[in-house]
Formats: sequence, C-alpha cells, structure tokens
Amino acid sequence: METAMASSSSSTPSLSFYDFLDRMRNPASLDLVRSIKSFIVSFSFYSPNPENDGKKVQDFFFTMEAAIKDHPLWSGATIEDIDCAMEGLEKYVMTKLFSRTFASSPEDLKFDREISVKIQLLQTFLRPEHLDIPAVLQNEASWLLAVKELQKINAFKAPREKLLCIMNCCRVINNLLLNASMSENHVLAGADDFLPVLIYVTIKANPPQLHSNLKFVQLYRRQEKLVSEAAYYFTNLVSAKSFIVDLNSKSLSIEEIDFEESMQAARLANKVTQVEPSHQLDIGPSARIHNNQTNLSGNFDYPYMLAEAGELMVGDVERLLSLYKDVVTKYSSLCRAVRHLSTSKGGPAVPHSGGHLEGPHVLVAGSADTSPDLDESSGE
Repeated sequence: METAMASSSSSTPSLSFYDFLDRMRNPASLDLVRSIKSFIVSFSFYSPNPENDGKKVQDFFFTMEAAIKDHPLWSGATIEDIDCAMEGLEKYVMTKLFSRTFASSPEDLKFDREISVKIQLLQTFLRPEHLDIPAVLQNEASWLLAVKELQKINAFKAPREKLLCIMNCCRVINNLLLNASMSENHVLAGADDFLPVLIYVTIKANPPQLHSNLKFVQLYRRQEKLVSEAAYYFTNLVSAKSFIVDLNSKSLSIEEIDFEESMQAARLANKVTQVEPSHQLDIGPSARIHNNQTNLSGNFDYPYMLAEAGELMVGDVERLLSLYKDVVTKYSSLCRAVRHLSTSKGGPAVPHSGGHLEGPHVLVAGSADTSPDLDESSGE
C-alpha cells in the first residue's frame, strides 16, 4: 500500500508538466512564453540573495497564475486545470533556475556539511531507545522504506517533487503509527510519537544537503501548496533537523559520559574532527575562494575563478557542475537573443550552440533533471 501511494503521488506532477509543455507548444501561447523566458533570463543575472529570490519567484508565480486564468488557451478551465498549469510552470522555472537558487550561498553549503558530519557520528551509536521510541513502533522494514523515500530528495530539482519525497517518508511513518494503534492497542500520542520516529529515520537516512533542500522547498514551493498535510509533514522535518543540529546528551535518554565517549569514538572511527562554533570553523578552500571572488567583484555566481587545481576538493564537483550548467544556460539564452535580433534585422545569423531540439517558441521536454528549453525565434 505504501509503495502504491508513493508511485501514484509521483505520477501526477509528470502529467501536469507534460500538459503544460503541450500548451506552450501552441502558437497562441507566445505571450506567456516570452514572459517566462524574460523572467528566467533577468533572474539569472542577479547575485544570489535567497530571501529576495524567493519573493521574486513567488511574485512571478502569482502574476503568471492571473495571466493563465485570463488566457484564451485556458478559457473555461477548471480550478484543477489552472493548478496543473501552475505545477508545470513551477517545475519548468525552478528546473531552469536550479543551479542559481539551490545551495546558493557558502553558508548553506557549510551548514549542509556540518549536519551531515554530525549525523554520520550519531549513526554509529544512536538507537531507538535513546529517543524513547517504544518497542511497538520499532519496525525496521517500515523505517527502511521511509529512509529510501527521504534519500530520494536530492534526485529532483522541482520543489514539489522534493516535497513529495518528504511527504512519502512521513506517510510511511504515519502508517506505521496507525498500524501499531490498531494491532498492538498502542494509544497514539500525536507528535510525541511521530517526531522521534522521524528524527531517527532522518539520522538513518542522512539525506544529502538536508538544510539546502528544506530551504529550497520553503522558498520556492508555491506558498498556497505548503498547507494542510504538506505543511504538517514539512514542519516536522524542519523540527527534526533543528533537533539534530542542537542535539546533545540532554536531548537523549543517555548518560552524558556515555554520549561524549560515543561521539569521540565515532570521530576517531570516521576520521572527522569535532565541528567548532561557526565563527571558529575553517570553511575550506572552496568557500574561501568564494569569499575572495565576492570581495573582488561583488559577484556570487562564479566562486572558482581564482582557484588553483590543487585547492579543489571532491566535494566541489557538484557545485562546479551546477555552475557549468548555469554558464551554458546563460550563453545559450544570449545566443538565441542575438540570433533573433540578427534575423529580424536581416543580419547574419548567430550559429546555433547545439544541444537542444528547437521549434516555434517550443518547450522541449526532458527528464526530471533536464531543463526543457524555450525558443520563440520562428514564432513571429
């Protein structure tokens, strides 16, 4: 039942997305396509500021929802049709802007590393009893399923799909609690039962970039969708993260000396050093490079410009790949804009940069991790 639940909930966004792409292929959608492209291009040229970026995106979604409701292509559309269009728009826009908006500051990257390291230490000794999880709720099979759902979160770029990973994880836990209450006559205690299990599952999962994923969902998921069940589960995972960040011996049912000895043994076993307070923490060469570049030019977008090969670490690969995609996206957008201007003025066309199948203002569908593309060059 839990597997069916997860698969059915994940199929809906795909349907919404491809319906959105089909509508955008209609020549009548040219005005909407131009608005979307204009927002993406203009957004990409500003330095990251997560709170401001989130507001810009939410304002754009609000404006586009009104435009879609009034558009002839959605004449007579139901509330559900408009919602599907907005889900498709959110996925398209945030997939395009992912490298620019996800983990966009050195502080986010540092916080992700600190949380991951702490969870690695806790994984070596933490048991359900330390979180006062009753035996009736200790179900390794259900926990494993919940862990797998939460670990999927970094495989997606759209806020809704990341949120679905969180919801599917929490639904597995909730089903475990309900089954225990029916079969074992366990009296449910609400969040007092749910949150400790979620904390334990989160520690077992150690989902990559937990802080950045939660921040991304909070900033860029349409706010009217962060309500009800989604808001409850999301808030609980935020609480679980905060608990883990602040966790010490007093947070657990464990003697202080046993906790400290276990943490020290874990540090030795994992060859990691104790995380110092943030103002004393050496944030590593990649973050120092970022700060140097910021001080020189005020540009947060390309933090590795002054880096030497020997200063880079394996952990920098993912960020470098995101920056590379960001550069290619901007270059492609500029090429298309210049080509369009050259064509309209009768001048020589700019060579196509390749890599996309383009048509009249077409959104080209890709996989969940591939940004579709827009081209209106022949749509006029």
